[in-house]
Amino acid sequence: MRVEAFAALTAADLDAWHTLREANPALDSPYFHPGFAAAVHASGRPVHVAVARDGGRPVAFLPHHREGRLLRPVGWPGADFQGPILAAGAGFRPLDLLGNGAAGYAFDHLVEGAPGFERWVVSRRPSPYLDVTGGLAGYLGRASRSGKENMGQARRRAAKAGRELGELRFVAASSDPKALARVVELKRAQYAATGARDFFAGQDRVRLLDGLLRARDPGFSGVLSTLHAGEHLLAAHFGLRSGGVLHWWFPVYDPAFARLSPGWILLRELVAAAPALGIVRVDLGRGEDEYKRRAKTGESVVCQGLVTRNPVRGAAAAALSKARSVARSVRARRKP
Repeated sequence: MRVEAFAALTAADLDAWHTLREANPALDSPYFHPGFAAAVHASGRPVHVAVARDGGRPVAFLPHHREGRLLRPVGWPGADFQGPILAAGAGFRPLDLLGNGAAGYAFDHLVEGAPGFERWVVSRRPSPYLDVTGGLAGYLGRASRSGKENMGQARRRAAKAGRELGELRFVAASSDPKALARVVELKRAQYAATGARDFFAGQDRVRLLDGLLRARDPGFSGVLSTLHAGEHLLAAHFGLRSGGVLHWWFPVYDPAFARLSPGWILLRELVAAAPALGIVRVDLGRGEDEYKRRAKTGESVVCQGLVTRNPVRGAAAAALSKARSVARSVRARRKP
């Protein structure tokens, strides 16, 4: 396995990347499309790719960043699905990633069943999704009771917003840079209010979203959806799309209109628009958030762990993961 700069990959390499990904259903998330690695690299954050070749022919790719002696998946900490790009059923040797000063490969959203990684997995968490085949009617036929109830409430609150604030307008795929700037502004305010780490503190992350909004690859792009009532932006979402999969990435709403649950209204509009957009699945990303639990029609599993030859570092990673799991359980029990 040889590590190459993303910019050094040839057109033939990228064609092989596409071929491997398209032949493996486990890699249909937009995070595995080379367009995502390209956008991250273009934002100013260097991307390297570990490439395994067989007789000169690429058989596996793993895009990543290097931080000192640690390797991290491309786009970390904003990459909600991770793993090597390779043919279904092919093998992979994670230890081959190490060397030349790299002592570990840390992952936190590795797709379940990624070949070769099992011994380094220290925890697993659900990653909910919505099957939106058939649009709103199809979704409601598969949704849980709470999902149906919340969608019904969203319909009634949408009507109320229209009466009180002005005509409701939903744009499934906006190209408005001002609306994207508002998404970042609202998201940063949310991070500050909840004490979460500010993903957009680094300007490269803002540049990443700007670049994704401008992306025009027919197989990969950023998707900005907005919901207005009159002059007011109630809610918006910026995500990634590849083929029939949309990844729910940065949803926001204006707290001034929280009483209307605008996030649910936006989600309902997006589900209804799915057939016209060619979307059959919306990945909500890892987490046990209440709205994800209510809205989901199913879930996949993502794994956390550390590939290392050092047993002490491996044990420390396992202990840290367990401590975080306990902390999440405590917070969940304290919620009303």
